[in-house]
Amino acid sequence: MSRPLTVVMLGASGAVGGQVVSTLLSMPNLTRLTLFGRRKIPLPPGLVPRGATVTQHVVNVSSPDSYAQLIAGHDCAVCTLGVGQPSQMSKSEFVHIDKDVVIAFATLCKQSGVRHFELLGAVGADSQSRSFYLRIKGELNNALMALNFERLSVFQPSMILTPNNRYGLSQALTLAFWPGLSRLMLGPLRKFRGVRVETLGAAMAHNLATLEKGAEMLQWDQFARLAALRYD
Repeated sequence: MSRPLTVVMLGASGAVGGQVVSTLLSMPNLTRLTLFGRRKIPLPPGLVPRGATVTQHVVNVSSPDSYAQLIAGHDCAVCTLGVGQPSQMSKSEFVHIDKDVVIAFATLCKQSGVRHFELLGAVGADSQSRSFYLRIKGELNNALMALNFERLSVFQPSMILTPNNRYGLSQALTLAFWPGLSRLMLGPLRKFRGVRVETLGAAMAHNLATLEKGAEMLQWDQFARLAALRYD
């Protein structure tokens, strides 16, 4: 678990992505972190591990050529890119951001020698789903499986609970009532429990340091276990 971590990431400016970055910067085995995004993000001061290199690149996420040459030399990739409110844009825009851009990034990662690819997905993703949102998420999962990474980790949260309301009334109601509802979700329903964004981000970061192979779909129970790991 102490092997050096070299990570390239797309989507660090989002709520989950920011938590992944914060956790990675607290892990002493991080040696290289490269962030791609539409803008640079503020990094927590004083948290960069000794000897680690952190680089941010402002790129056109819709143009893989703008960052293709910057991926080589990383063992792990994390993608937390996604649409916060799919209902607020056209279906074609949603497919472009949540599927096409991600597949392009993953394809370049595979071609550049990345061994472990992590994705922020969604519980219930299924390419045969009647739900447009879940069907696109399922098609994305299938495309990533076809790339045959040495290891593929797809995190599948239900409701992500953030400290602040970012999207208006609907999220305000979710943040108010979902934690209570989650306690009633038992047995097979546990995967639909809400997860705190800090827990999910820590789980995605810590999972990079575990030694596994093959494809894995991770849900609520795995989030809690991974977030509790320590790398002091």
